[in-house]
Amino acid sequence: MFTKTPATTPAAGSAATAAPTVALASLPGDGSIAHAVGVSDDEFRAALSRLAAGVVLITAHDPDAGPRGEGVGMTATAFLSVSLDPPLVMVSVRNDSRMDDLLAQQPLWAVSVLSGHQRQVAARFAMKGRISDRLLFQDIPSVTGEASGAPLIEGALATLECRTEQRVVAGDHTLVIGRVLATTTSGEDDGPLTYFRGKYRQLG
Repeated sequence: MFTKTPATTPAAGSAATAAPTVALASLPGDGSIAHAVGVSDDEFRAALSRLAAGVVLITAHDPDAGPRGEGVGMTATAFLSVSLDPPLVMVSVRNDSRMDDLLAQQPLWAVSVLSGHQRQVAARFAMKGRISDRLLFQDIPSVTGEASGAPLIEGALATLECRTEQRVVAGDHTLVIGRVLATTTSGEDDGPLTYFRGKYRQLG
């Protein structure tokens, strides 16, 4: 069972010296891209893979898909709390992805915090060359959020319904900051789904 909890509505120094540019020779045979600051794509991924992250499903309703529209989903690990007053959260979405394009037009979206038993949900919405979102949602129990109109995954540890406050382009991703409009929390005593060293893992 979920307990509905509406979120409250809130009311000269010296010039910096530019960092030197370091020229790097390409590493033979590894195919990685060496950046001017000295860290290749592979090195960056390897370092960040050691950071355990919670796994969530970002969802939104696409009103232009079909006669009644359809839900769109995206697995994310780059999700965090930004502010308590007002209640703000942030998710990072890849530029030019379907979710990025949709959230550029649709200000309402939702987050389902996945439990350790929802590994298949995370994997399904993360796969490349996937089938349509309508089919992905077909056999996954969900309800429509009252505040966002987005699918909320049943069995999730918590859900948050959000409205976009700000979008910040950062490299090949866009940071979407949203105000939390409503939340639910699960009464089930289940551990979270995490992502560590390239694999989904269950805690607890």
